[in-house]
Amino acid sequence: MAPADPNLWQRALEDVRGEFPDGPIPPWLAQAELDRLDASRLAVTLPHAAGEAALGAALRSALHQAIERAVGRQLDVEFRCGGDAGAASAAMRQRHDHPPLNPLYVFDNFVTGPCNRMAHASALAVSDLPGRAYNPLFIHASVGLGKSHLMQAICHQLARTRPDVAMMYLSCEEFVNQFIAAIERGQIEQFRYKFRYLDVLIIDDVHFLAAKDRTQEEFFHTFNALYQAQKQVVLSSDSPPHEIPRIEQRLVSRFKWGLVVRIDRPSYETRVAIVRKKAHLRGQALPKDVVKYIATVVDTNNRELEGAVVRVVGHAALCDRAIDIDLAKEALRDLVGSPSRTITIHDITNAVLQRFNVRLSDLQSRRRTQSVTLPRQICMYLARRLTNRSLEEIGAFFGGRDHTTVLHAERKIHGIVTRDPAFRGLVEAIESQVLKQ
Repeated sequence: MAPADPNLWQRALEDVRGEFPDGPIPPWLAQAELDRLDASRLAVTLPHAAGEAALGAALRSALHQAIERAVGRQLDVEFRCGGDAGAASAAMRQRHDHPPLNPLYVFDNFVTGPCNRMAHASALAVSDLPGRAYNPLFIHASVGLGKSHLMQAICHQLARTRPDVAMMYLSCEEFVNQFIAAIERGQIEQFRYKFRYLDVLIIDDVHFLAAKDRTQEEFFHTFNALYQAQKQVVLSSDSPPHEIPRIEQRLVSRFKWGLVVRIDRPSYETRVAIVRKKAHLRGQALPKDVVKYIATVVDTNNRELEGAVVRVVGHAALCDRAIDIDLAKEALRDLVGSPSRTITIHDITNAVLQRFNVRLSDLQSRRRTQSVTLPRQICMYLARRLTNRSLEEIGAFFGGRDHTTVLHAERKIHGIVTRDPAFRGLVEAIESQVLKQ
């Protein structure tokens, strides 16, 4: 083992101190020794055995990157405790820091279809080339359509193929809570080390940043630090960037720098494939008519499809019966209710027109007055809830509007329904009328 440039380690320390002058850098680090193992590997020998535990993953990662900057190329950097040079070394970079992952949320278990193919392909690309394929990758979709599955699949793939990657996966709520705790404890610099010296940062439900001004400011600088270092950022939300309420425009702009992809509700064919996959993962091969029945009854999202499969399988086990169509109807009877015809967009518009003083031609026109826009948006909202029509098909019915207009209408009406009991009563009355027709 040959000595490295004696000034290299000190330059690395100064680099880190210069960027975070008040950072938690232990003074004994100045006594560490840097040795060259070979052309691509360096070893840092810490001055005492307690150094490894005290160093911390984020600071190790920061020092690793400072060394690479100092030599101008990528290196494998190891650290060793003083007096134990023969002990097994550990990688300088943090391997992973996130809650336990769902072992089923891997790419092989993700069912693709027209509704999610682009999101799946882009997540795979990020796993193969983090920081170089799509950065940031921003995935948006309604609840239960597979955002978290794809994000955890990225984590699983990276942990398997790139175990030395410094990676963190967490919800935006957890990011906010950690930031608040860091403020309360006076540990802002430690918080910054933890997040700004990663290779991959994956944050679920980034819309949770809405109206949190100070956290948005911190996240803005964290994003910049990672992006400028060509480190991968993956974000998910229930809305596209420009529709997240009360979020700074500069963040919206950065979220759009890479690739923004959406996941739509699954088509019937995709739902059939999802039901088969969910049953297979539970060691069940459902009869074809049962698979088709579940895919017909549940047309909302992947999570509810999985719940339906669990109910059918569980009902069969409790009753000690074979799974057939009759058993499936028993297990899911509360999801079906009384037999009814297929709801159409015309059924919905007829009910809405009875409540508002407008004509169908108004709803399909380019008019944007409130008296026309609100009933049109209610129609779009109910069409998403009560029919199997795609975003494009709904938009085409209402004057050739694109899918983003339909998504905007769905989220706007959902927001008002959530906040305003009187408006919720109006929408529920229209929905009830449609179902009774």
